[in-house]
Amino acid sequence: MYIDRKARRWPLAALVLAAVLAAAGLWKWAVPASGQDMDEESAAALRTAVERSALQCYVVEGVYPPGLSYLEENYGLQVNSADYEIVYDIYASNLPPAVRVIKR
Repeated sequence: MYIDRKARRWPLAALVLAAVLAAAGLWKWAVPASGQDMDEESAAALRTAVERSALQCYVVEGVYPPGLSYLEENYGLQVNSADYEIVYDIYASNLPPAVRVIKR
């Protein structure tokens, strides 16, 4: 008895094609979302580093630093100013500064 095997191959090919398209769609959706999460986490880590450096200055010197450049020069804070803008608002020398990190 003769069975035509070519006629049975198209359902398998359609299934493989659907799986490849689904994987490509999932990849296209998942990769940009993970990059956005990393940007948010980096900004939060930078904000925490600035706040901790300011607190360390307060503990050592008794006053909060007058500006971000003071922390960079005296406390080793490194800021990626090409990617982030930091708003450092100081109200008084005995109050902690308001720190905001904005992605450029």
